[in-house]
Amino acid sequence: MAKKERSPQERSMDPAGQAMLIRADELHIGTAFSRADEMAPCNIGSTGMCCKMCGMGPCRLTKDGQTGVCGATIDTIQARNYLRMVAAGSAAHSDHGRDMAFTLKAVANHEAEGYILRDVAKLRTTAALYDIPIDGRTNDQVANDLADLFIAQFGQQRGQVVPIKRAPAKRQKLWAERGVIPRGIDREVVEALHRTHVGDDQDPAHILHHAIRTSLTDGWGGSMIATDVSDILFGTPAPVLGQANLGVLKKDMVNVVVHGHEPTLSEMIVAASQDPEIIAYARAAGANGVNLSGICCTANEILMRQGIPAAGNFLHQELAILTGSVEAMVVDVQCIMQALVGLASNFHTLVITTSPKAKITGAMHMEFDERHALTTAKEILRKAIDNFKNRGETRIPDVRENLIPGFSNEYISYMLGGTYRASFRPLNDAIISGRIRGVAAVVGCNNPRSTQDYLHTVTTRELLKQDVLVVETGCSAIANAKLGLLLGQAGLDQVGPGLREVCETVGIPPVLHMGSCVDNTRILTVLTQMVAEGGLGDDIDQIPAVGLAPEWMSEKAIAIGTYCVASGAYVIFGGASPVGGMPDRVTDSDIVLKYISEGWEKLYGGKMEFVVDPHEMVRRTLEHIDAKRAALGLVKYSPTRFGRSGDDRMVELEKLSLSERQAAMYGVPAR
Repeated sequence: MAKKERSPQERSMDPAGQAMLIRADELHIGTAFSRADEMAPCNIGSTGMCCKMCGMGPCRLTKDGQTGVCGATIDTIQARNYLRMVAAGSAAHSDHGRDMAFTLKAVANHEAEGYILRDVAKLRTTAALYDIPIDGRTNDQVANDLADLFIAQFGQQRGQVVPIKRAPAKRQKLWAERGVIPRGIDREVVEALHRTHVGDDQDPAHILHHAIRTSLTDGWGGSMIATDVSDILFGTPAPVLGQANLGVLKKDMVNVVVHGHEPTLSEMIVAASQDPEIIAYARAAGANGVNLSGICCTANEILMRQGIPAAGNFLHQELAILTGSVEAMVVDVQCIMQALVGLASNFHTLVITTSPKAKITGAMHMEFDERHALTTAKEILRKAIDNFKNRGETRIPDVRENLIPGFSNEYISYMLGGTYRASFRPLNDAIISGRIRGVAAVVGCNNPRSTQDYLHTVTTRELLKQDVLVVETGCSAIANAKLGLLLGQAGLDQVGPGLREVCETVGIPPVLHMGSCVDNTRILTVLTQMVAEGGLGDDIDQIPAVGLAPEWMSEKAIAIGTYCVASGAYVIFGGASPVGGMPDRVTDSDIVLKYISEGWEKLYGGKMEFVVDPHEMVRRTLEHIDAKRAALGLVKYSPTRFGRSGDDRMVELEKLSLSERQAAMYGVPAR
């Protein structure tokens, strides 16, 4: 029986996405959505029950008690598959951090064209944190030493990676006791591959122990390095007005879409697109200039620092080309579909690869080198401008939404306390009083097997109604930006009364855009600062907070989820588990599934679960938040206690006695 194809409305909840999917059907062009409909996932491989790590297999274990040719049990095979996902995801994010560290080194030694140290305050603060001398030294000297320290973290063989010292002291002690502090980033990734080779580690708990250690090389290693260096080189984000969705493309301009994850090239293309020489070249070609926009995490990088619009998240990469208006899609690494080249052949779009690590057959390759960064960026833009004359019919959906991104942990602290008393005290107090019920980080990918953006937006909207402050990164942030939830007062009518008071008082959106996927480390930093502020326990696992990845699809997502669990967080993934066993019956495979939940919770205070229904995700999130509030002895959350802030509220309070006023404002018993 042929698999039923979904309608455009079932494939995406985004009107712009739906319009492009209708056009794809009209032109008989396949997309990730149609390919997902045509190809059912393997119910054995998708649950981690297939082993292909040697030539005796592949071995598919579908029966209770069955083993592979070598005797490997299903729980050993699933644990190995899980560890390999964590290793690949950690390698991708950490390699990003390595490249950023090398760029910082080149800039410090004046070997990188067009770059400067934009945030010298963060440079010197970060260097001092790692005991690098800063007094009486030039910025270049400090940057050179910091780059050397960061580069050393990758090849280090003994000791511990230095960003670990930024975690709460109690968490560091726990990691040391458990023996999971990474010795060196590359060492742990290599050891993960060694352990999972045929005939090596065969105890599931021991294999998953190393998954924790490997994931920490990402969250408290490579990703944290990547975020810090990006801020130093390109500026620490602060709120800026931006736009999102396919309507940011322009009919009268050369449209260049940057897609991928590394900001070194995209930031330089931003600079080149504003060069008078390039603008004149575009006008000579009949265009009104160059219109730059982003897809995926590259979009988030230039959006939160430069205000460059986001054409969309992961599943918009094909849809942008379907508009017929994109002269060039410039890509680097991660989350780039090979199908782009075949799709682009139906239009005039050039797909240009730029990384020495990622070529696509049939694409134009213009390799990027930071030593000639601005020159390369201009060459790429000239290729796009020369292609403007080849544009045919365009179909740009008139759909876009304003948003305010740029909520770095530094800005959140400033926002809550001001220049001279920046602090997380107001946030902690709002949680303690019950005005904010808790915090949720909704992050991660799109997945074409679900309705694009639906799981992100449903979970976010429902949590906001329950006075849960939401922070977001990656494709999830763009999903909710397209819905209008990331703009000032927009969406406050959909927010619980206590959270609304906070948003109105501070002047923030109910959803805070914190950056790209590597910037999940900003969330770790915020949680650590909340612990340091006091009143919410002495470790991350005590904070009323939950992480959700509703539409996950990549190995990076599994690595992120694992380092969050290791840090003490409850993490909920949407959809099926990669170690979930057969969907219609209980099997031996539940050993691993239970271990990453119940086993890890006993060891680290965090756990990972996979939930299909978004309303169940919300229910479990609220249940966990309320349990953490109760464990801390905080007042029980009640939506009726707040929501009447302002002059009228103050007049009411003035009529009360002091004890009655305290009871009304903070939930303490009246005396």
